[in-house]
Amino acid sequence: MNYKKLLKSKKFKIAVWGTGYIGLSTMVYFSKRKIKCVGYDISKEKIKKINSGVLPLSDLKNWFGFDIKGLVKQNYLRATNNYKDLITKDFLVHFIAIPTEKDGKPYYKPLLDVLSNISKINKNNKNPPLVIVESTLAPKVSDKKIIPFLNKRNLVVGKNILLSIAPRRDWFIEGGKNLENLDRVYGSTDVRSTKVTKDVLSIVCKKLHVASSYKVSEMVKSVENAYRHMDITLANQLSLAFPKDNIREVLKLVGTKWNLETFHPGIGAGGYCIPLSSRYILSQVKNVNKLSLLRETIKTDDSMSKSISNSIARKGLKQIGILGLSYKGDLKVSVLSKVIPLVKSLLKKKLKVRLFDPYFTKKEIYKAVKVKTFNFPKDLKKFDCLIVTVDHKQFKIQKKILEKYLKKCKLIIDHDGAWKKYNLKNNYYLSGNRGWI
Repeated sequence: MNYKKLLKSKKFKIAVWGTGYIGLSTMVYFSKRKIKCVGYDISKEKIKKINSGVLPLSDLKNWFGFDIKGLVKQNYLRATNNYKDLITKDFLVHFIAIPTEKDGKPYYKPLLDVLSNISKINKNNKNPPLVIVESTLAPKVSDKKIIPFLNKRNLVVGKNILLSIAPRRDWFIEGGKNLENLDRVYGSTDVRSTKVTKDVLSIVCKKLHVASSYKVSEMVKSVENAYRHMDITLANQLSLAFPKDNIREVLKLVGTKWNLETFHPGIGAGGYCIPLSSRYILSQVKNVNKLSLLRETIKTDDSMSKSISNSIARKGLKQIGILGLSYKGDLKVSVLSKVIPLVKSLLKKKLKVRLFDPYFTKKEIYKAVKVKTFNFPKDLKKFDCLIVTVDHKQFKIQKKILEKYLKKCKLIIDHDGAWKKYNLKNNYYLSGNRGWI
């Protein structure tokens, strides 16, 4: 039976396990196409907001470009914290969109917990449930963990359960780079799963690329981000090797070559994807002599915080203000943000550190980095060193206001160029410019 037609008949629904950025966007885009979706999450606060038609991740409002209240009101979008609500026979498709990392390393217990719940569905259903894993996986995880786990529960892929691996590539900063428009890769365990997955994904996704197997699609996300991880780290290595040269300008001009991207030095690569990618791949490589480039990438990336804090301490600066906890501008995501190890390195140097991020409360900031916040912008006058780690819109205030509060600041490091258009004085450095570190 055509799963697309079954879903559009409104007799069947989609279950989404995890309502973070990935899971929530899956729910919203499918419900936008008049497919009933129910999301599961352990956060009661998230569930309450979703069921009230309010985005629990407010920074997604502009990214979606439309309101979800109508979708909730029409019963196309709903959330629950009771997993039993999602394991009835009317849930035809199960998207898994939960984190697969813990403390910066691959971690699959939550994934297996979700599969355990899904395995409780009646195994004699006429239409076997389709499981689409959107979470990032390390190579070989499907063969080593997922499929054996299902088999132990009397589930055979391609027969009483269908399985596909379809990682996501969304760019939650730019509205056009979303589930509808970006190229989507998927790979399945068998012919039937492949066909059904195409039926389902094509409801929303305009550009689908089928891999020859789930083993291939499983590796795609980690490998493509490992490439970016190495490129970003090379930019940092160049900046460390040539501190008296303007490496940022060099790399900008390098990026004018038709087959190269532009990368710039900074505090390191942060977020769920890029810094984890190399670790996902290396977790399945036992020979320490293999993939030495990735090993050196991780080593350099992890050392950037120490290099920056050492440089600041050598300059005799004592009062450090940091703008931004998120790993990316206008997102509320502190997971694996490079700001966290940077703060730790500065504190080890006995420097006084304060941090402000408009997306986080005082308690959230203290929990993440164990430092207090400050009032922006008036408290900027208290710091002799300021590090702008992200380009939040709220940071882009008038130049005259900045200059008023930055008169005593001896060093400003701007990672993402939030203030580059202001032409601030000689104590202002874009990361990678001559003398920034």
